[in-house]
Amino acid sequence: MPKTAKIQTPGAVLQSYIEDYKINAFSLSKSIEVAYQSITNILKDKGRISTNIAMRLGQYFGNTPQYWLDIQSSSEIAVLSADKKFVKTLKSIPKVNKSKGKVKQGTVSRKKAAESAGRKKNAVKSKGLKKARGRKAGRPPKK
Repeated sequence: MPKTAKIQTPGAVLQSYIEDYKINAFSLSKSIEVAYQSITNILKDKGRISTNIAMRLGQYFGNTPQYWLDIQSSSEIAVLSADKKFVKTLKSIPKVNKSKGKVKQGTVSRKKAAESAGRKKNAVKSKGLKKARGRKAGRPPKK
């Protein structure tokens, strides 16, 4: 998402629909059977568009619930992306390594990680923790 693009809030989009259709928040709330306070909170950007409300707005305005949910999620992502503390936290989260399902720690190369794994494996072998081959553990060998 480009930083120059301004994301509209769900309240601003809903306000434009209300103006285009020449209705008010009260008549909208009655028509879609939602509390008036829920609609005014969305319009003031104090409330969010839930799945329930998105389905009702989609039915009423002739678009999809996904349209309203996309507006809501885009707005939330834009707000979080502008939060410097959150962005710093986000950057500190390591990425998972697809090949082994393990978390990548910093910038350790695969070669160093393999060497480290090899040392750990050799340390286990040297402690005498090797499994008995060809027989189940705990049974004496057959005579």
